[in-house]
Amino acid sequence: MKVTEIIKTLRKLSLDEGKSLFATSSLQSHSIPLLHIIARSEVEIPVYCLNTGFLFPETLAFKDALSERLGIHIQTISSETPRHLQRDRLGNCYFTSNPDYCCHLNKVEPTARLLEKYHVWVNGVRADQNLNRRNMKRFQSTNQGAMRYHPMLDWTAREIFDYIRKHDLPRHPLDSQGYTSIGCEPCTRKTDLNDPRAARWFGLSKTECGLHTDLIANDKT
Repeated sequence: MKVTEIIKTLRKLSLDEGKSLFATSSLQSHSIPLLHIIARSEVEIPVYCLNTGFLFPETLAFKDALSERLGIHIQTISSETPRHLQRDRLGNCYFTSNPDYCCHLNKVEPTARLLEKYHVWVNGVRADQNLNRRNMKRFQSTNQGAMRYHPMLDWTAREIFDYIRKHDLPRHPLDSQGYTSIGCEPCTRKTDLNDPRAARWFGLSKTECGLHTDLIANDKT
């Protein structure tokens, strides 16, 4: 029923309401069910991968393999600030001296540009991933005048991986190497902790890159 409702909503937004939709994907294993559902919906939804310039080479190779497997074109979008200029006044890369600003340049700003172009952003955020996401809603507005749609919000990790097994979908190649959450290479590590996202920005209080905090309008709807 969940998949049927998601497909109905995508078609309603696009066909009945005439809205332009786009999706983003981190290309992690738990992102694959949403891409599979989008492919099944037969709605024209461009899919973007935020190529920060710091992604694992395995992630980039997986993007191409996944595009071919699902029959969807996964485009890349990047920061307008070249990577060699992403350094502080001491010459340190921002991912070491100011990771929040690094994420802002490479993730938030490129996505904000897309939100000025499209009506609806489809993304796979889930409530069970952290406290911030637990408080999110299925539909939320953005400061750019667009709308966020979170079709996977009430899915659990178990449902995600049951879906992957049921449809024999591929998994990110770094899964088998002990990576539980995969982002940019400098800010991702293997972890034995129960919290998968503890692998990201290890040792910092940082838990979000800004996509699911900065790009949500502060409203009560």
